[in-house]
Amino acid sequence: MGNLLSIVTFLPALAALIMALFLRGNDEAAQRNAKWLALIATGATFVISLFILFQFDADNTGFQMVEERPWLLGLNYRMGVDGISVLFVMLTTFMMPLVIAASWDVSHRVKEYMIAFLLLETLMLGVFMALDLVLFYLFFEAGLIPMFLIIGIWGGKDRIYASFKFFLYTFLGSVLMLVAMVGMYADAGTTCIGHCDVSLLKHTFASEDFSIWGIPIVGGMQTLLFIAFFASFAVKMPMWPVHTWLPEAHVQAPTAGSVVLAAILLKMGGYGFLRFSLAMFPVGSDVMANFVFTLSVIAIIYTSLVALVQEDMKKLIAYSSVAHMGYVTMGIFAANQQGVDGAIFQMISHGFISGALFLCVGVIYDRMHTREIDAYGGLVNRMPAYALIFMLFTMANVGLPGTSGFIGEFLVLMGIFQVNTWVAAGATTGVILSACYALWLYRRVVMGDLIKESLKTIKDMTTREKAIFAPLVVMTIWMGVYPAPILDRTGPSVEALVTKVDMALAAAGRTDADTQVAVAEH
Repeated sequence: MGNLLSIVTFLPALAALIMALFLRGNDEAAQRNAKWLALIATGATFVISLFILFQFDADNTGFQMVEERPWLLGLNYRMGVDGISVLFVMLTTFMMPLVIAASWDVSHRVKEYMIAFLLLETLMLGVFMALDLVLFYLFFEAGLIPMFLIIGIWGGKDRIYASFKFFLYTFLGSVLMLVAMVGMYADAGTTCIGHCDVSLLKHTFASEDFSIWGIPIVGGMQTLLFIAFFASFAVKMPMWPVHTWLPEAHVQAPTAGSVVLAAILLKMGGYGFLRFSLAMFPVGSDVMANFVFTLSVIAIIYTSLVALVQEDMKKLIAYSSVAHMGYVTMGIFAANQQGVDGAIFQMISHGFISGALFLCVGVIYDRMHTREIDAYGGLVNRMPAYALIFMLFTMANVGLPGTSGFIGEFLVLMGIFQVNTWVAAGATTGVILSACYALWLYRRVVMGDLIKESLKTIKDMTTREKAIFAPLVVMTIWMGVYPAPILDRTGPSVEALVTKVDMALAAAGRTDADTQVAVAEH
């Protein structure tokens, strides 16, 4: 299939169009049809995306299955995947059927709800496959619209405030990125990402040997461009101190919205740092690395402490996400094999774990209609299956060996230790703090005697709920016990990226003599 990437990307949007045009009414039959069409479409997207994984050659460090055709105003529609992006594509297609299945009890404007999630899937996939600056920006920004509607229409009582805060933070953060992209086009003469036709580039010094995955930007301009892109990706991650929109968005979003936000949307920031900040602006990244390390350590420690005092389960998990994303930014800007490998692994792992934790909250919220921690206690007496699954993902969130959470954090700490031991020491305290807030939450919600009368008739998980968690359980344990398939696919592309970054820094004189000699020999 020559257009495999486009088929995977736009199949959910096609299903949304069919739903919008042909599904009428709001009776029970129409709602059921909308749910089944969305589930079939997302399931089919996942099955077809497996062909991307099967055809992918891990030893090829370039972009694969590239699709390119003229688009508009002299720009090209260009899509492709490499060892970094292919896993994010698979994470997205894997999670979306589970998200739709978790939304089976939705009864308010079901058709519109499903259309919003289908369009959101197309836009998220487009971000991870786009190989053109303009195309990337369109997918990146357009993804705000469905999520804005999901929070604003199907969210909690303060949904309007949370949806506008989410939209304004992320949209305004991207304005500088748009300006930077215009400047890059004016400087390089192309919007192509990746190894492009160098004859298109304006500069005579531009060549594959010195470009970093495409557009060659040199000199002090790199730092300015880095800052412009950083503003957008830092908000999307989100990094401290521009993280305040995330807890509000999570608390007000429906369960499925929180799962998508934590599992996939946050990863766009980390992916942007890899694809743009580190790859295109290696000198700027090196100049700003200590600044990023500082923000990352503050995020890990501060948001972990904030999580300890939360009374809302969703808000606690949201702050936990900010802390875990601190490890991701730290690993990326360590700019070595272990750090970047660990950051990617952490993002994939966090997608499964955080998504599962928000689903755990949704299970008991559907029964009791409250997320207050004090409203629960002793659930193990009535919900043993739920207690077991919640415990697994709590341990994974802490980073227990044998779960996927351990591998990512361990690799990141290995990578950052080679760069800055003080930053590594600060980050390690986050492992202890995460155990504190995660186990505290589990003890108060699940353990103890069943005292509250309102909980004495609560029912354990249904077969549908168990089926939703089953693939997440499998992935979390499998990645923790046998991480090689993930690392084997990311490793060669990460090695190529790190080598090119080292070459760029050596050329700019920003490495020590031994490193420059090693790079020259390589």
